[in-house]
Amino acid sequence: MAILNPYISFKDTARDAMEFYQSVLGGELFFSTFGDMGDPEAPNANGIMHSSLQTPEGFTLFASDTPDGMDYNPGTNISISISGTESDVLKGYWDKLSADATVTVPYAKQMWGDEFGMLVDKFGISWMVNVSAHD
Repeated sequence: MAILNPYISFKDTARDAMEFYQSVLGGELFFSTFGDMGDPEAPNANGIMHSSLQTPEGFTLFASDTPDGMDYNPGTNISISISGTESDVLKGYWDKLSADATVTVPYAKQMWGDEFGMLVDKFGISWMVNVSAHD
């Protein structure tokens, strides 16, 4: 079996972002810093080299800080979609993600019958939440 997981790059905010996502999605969060993997005296030693969030729903989200000297070009090239049939759970994610976010499509029943919304969270990451009207 193969698994596809989103991996998000940040610039010095990976720890804050992943802690926020843990507060939204729950689960276990793990961090490794650049210092843990090499020189603890390096300028970016406290930066996140790798983090993973394993959620009770079975989601896995990875993230890291972009090290000094590497290009970091945030943009609109990633969206994370959470979908399913459990309206209360998914609406709860939406409500938490909405804190300090820019809502691009308000969460509402859509013409195709699903409840759906889109936003850009406070870390600049696009999210889509979709509650399917069909099982």
